[in-house]
Amino acid sequence: MLRDVQDYYERVYAGVLGKIIGVYLGRPFEGWTYEQIMARLGEVKFYVHEHLAKPLIVVDDDISGTFAFLRAMPDSGNTLDLTAAQIGDTWLNYLIENKTILWWGGLGMSTENTAYLRLAQGIRAPESGSMALNGQLVAEQIGAQIFIDGWAMIAPGEPELAADLARRAASVSHDGVAIHGAQVVAAMEAQAFVEPDIDRLLDVGQGVIPRDSLINRLIDDLRSWRVRYSDWHDAFAQIAAHYGYDKYGGNCHMVPNHALIILALLYSDDSFSRALSIVNTAGWDTDCNAGNVGCLMGIKNGLAGLDDGPDWRGPVADRMYVAAAEAGRTVTDAVLEAQQVINIHQALDGGTPWQPKQGARYHFELPGAVQGFQPDDSPLCRGTVWVENIGGHSAVGQRALAMHLSGLADGRLARVLTETLPAMSASGGYRMVACPTLYPGQTVRARLEADRALSGPVQVRLVVLAHGPADALEPYGPPALTLAPGKDVELAWTVDLPAGCPAAAVGLEFASTARVDGTVYLDWLTWSGAPTLRFDQPAHAGQRWLDTWAVACTDLAHGRESLYTVIQNRGLGMILQGTRDWRDYTVHARCQANLSETFGLAARVQGLERYYALELVKGGVARLVERRYERRVLAEARYDWALYRWYDLKLTVQGNRLQACIDGQVLFDRTVNDPFEGGGIGLLIEEGRLNVDAIEVKAL
Repeated sequence: MLRDVQDYYERVYAGVLGKIIGVYLGRPFEGWTYEQIMARLGEVKFYVHEHLAKPLIVVDDDISGTFAFLRAMPDSGNTLDLTAAQIGDTWLNYLIENKTILWWGGLGMSTENTAYLRLAQGIRAPESGSMALNGQLVAEQIGAQIFIDGWAMIAPGEPELAADLARRAASVSHDGVAIHGAQVVAAMEAQAFVEPDIDRLLDVGQGVIPRDSLINRLIDDLRSWRVRYSDWHDAFAQIAAHYGYDKYGGNCHMVPNHALIILALLYSDDSFSRALSIVNTAGWDTDCNAGNVGCLMGIKNGLAGLDDGPDWRGPVADRMYVAAAEAGRTVTDAVLEAQQVINIHQALDGGTPWQPKQGARYHFELPGAVQGFQPDDSPLCRGTVWVENIGGHSAVGQRALAMHLSGLADGRLARVLTETLPAMSASGGYRMVACPTLYPGQTVRARLEADRALSGPVQVRLVVLAHGPADALEPYGPPALTLAPGKDVELAWTVDLPAGCPAAAVGLEFASTARVDGTVYLDWLTWSGAPTLRFDQPAHAGQRWLDTWAVACTDLAHGRESLYTVIQNRGLGMILQGTRDWRDYTVHARCQANLSETFGLAARVQGLERYYALELVKGGVARLVERRYERRVLAEARYDWALYRWYDLKLTVQGNRLQACIDGQVLFDRTVNDPFEGGGIGLLIEEGRLNVDAIEVKAL
């Protein structure tokens, strides 16, 4: 049986942290052999990214796929009747071809790319991943295993259920032995919520797959080698001899890498740090294997277990990216993703959602959580503050973020910030696709409390760093307020930024004319609702205003004849912007089709397969459409539109009411059952070129 609810919350969080720590640790040397790692790095016992001149926090398929594909559950109503076909639909919704989540290695080379192409052709899961269609070699690569952790964490203490969910999810892209490996990992992770013993977990994992399967034989061998060999290096030599890469084809076959996961668990001595050291030093698909091992060990040993070696959590600071077509959710953190997992389980179990501090985005309610908040390291601010999560100092919860000021004085500032838009760099072939999480017109609110021992009053304000001239970051915010020792304050600011200056970070700024030392506590920080803004070219040089769109089309550029030129060579293309916080609003755009089968404007966009749209269709037709994987026409009317002419399109979403206008004329006014609750905006073009100006969003 499950332990208490708080224990479950913390173990999910530890599992998410373990996953991302493992991925970040192994990512810089993915694909290296044991021999290469030992020669160049020695036994891997801490992050080596700086040694290899690579970033720590990266876009990676192991993280993005794990948490994006799990959205199939809430998107489908959180039901245990969820099918492989529905999970496949989720792939089509969140994947932008050649850009997001997957390694796009090509048909027959990348298993996931192959499955995506099958899905895009209309072949539904599980056939899309079947051995009969794709061949044994393609079907039995590692990907079934690397995306599986979320399905286990929504089934705590229920290994059979976790294994069944893993089978459905894995069959979208894989078959055969790959599914067995995924089921073993999922079952072990689910049971790890209630069982700490590795041998008993292995018994559970082996029990959910056929007794005569290759994976079961592999695990039996590893368990026997553990008895025979005291040193894991000797056991690894046996793996290389019997189950090595030379025995199995493809880029990263399930079997050798599954063996390394079992190796690390058996020789871990129950230590999170030792398990990660072994699985990374052993080589092959290091980030994938370390992600699974880190998640399982995180669940099993809990948050305290993450601290059995070096400081794994500090450098990571909860930061992670889930880069997908719904790009307003790319910037996330381990708490937010743990909360998604927890609330899926709550829904399946008939419970209420976990929404600490009235649903605040940043609530710090899990031990050690900083949710990406870090000191600004710019020269003006460097060394003036450090942060930690502590108990107490919350009006409505149990924990807060302590911001320890040190040497704040005249001529110095202290800023504590969390990211709202990442640098748009790729990492190891994985594209960064993201739009901001925060927009002008939204109101940021926060509650602060000053420690009584604070040495003097401070000036404090909310602050947003936005991309200004040449895309350099510039601070914006309201006038500062005075916060005295022992006092508390709630801050609010409706974000106001210059046109074309996307928000890159949000947080707090402290100043003082006299030296101040001591602590101020951040209870929570949040925003919600739709913005009010106009997407426009900035008055300065820079490209970030253009980069913030999720581009699911052939090309997006700043046009000579318009603000944006959107081009799609084949099929339907989109550009997307915004977040699911956007619920009730009007979106307006001025559009001109130079060539088009269909063009239009979308609202409450939740990916490529979930939105409402006003469309103008070749042949003189206007339509109000709901796309929920299948396209459904809600209303249709004759409308004689023409190429090269500008049209003002407007779409209003308010509750379950949809209203569509062209050139000020109301064409459609409909109500819908079971509406999408929120989502961003999009521009659509089918096989042609679309010029777009004057894109505006206005909150209702």
